[in-house]
Amino acid sequence: MAQILDPLPPEQSGKILCCYINATSKIQVARISNIPNWYFERVVFPGQRLVFEAPRKGQVEIHTGMMASAILSDKIPCDRLMLDEPSVYEFDTDSSDEKDLINTRSIVQQINTKIGDSTKPLQIVGLASVD
Repeated sequence: MAQILDPLPPEQSGKILCCYINATSKIQVARISNIPNWYFERVVFPGQRLVFEAPRKGQVEIHTGMMASAILSDKIPCDRLMLDEPSVYEFDTDSSDEKDLINTRSIVQQINTKIGDSTKPLQIVGLASVD
């Protein structure tokens, strides 16, 4: 669940769950400034994943930290950061009649092995001497 410190204004409908990952080695600040009556700003450390709720029309500004300042390095529409939320039925384990949607594929594949000597002697390639 998203951590909501600054809830959206009541007039904002159509909120979506978003995720941004800082794939850089620098500290970044994610800021949404195009929504009136709402303040959203979070520090995102290198490799950190930020999950948040935002209006569909929101736009995330990414400010990358430099020595004593920050540079606006990207603007991303929130609908491009939207996560697909699983439906309630995907995690329903009470019904045995329904298909298991989570475990539909085998995670471990069978390893093909054959009995016998699988090692080959190392071949040494000689260099032709130049006389």
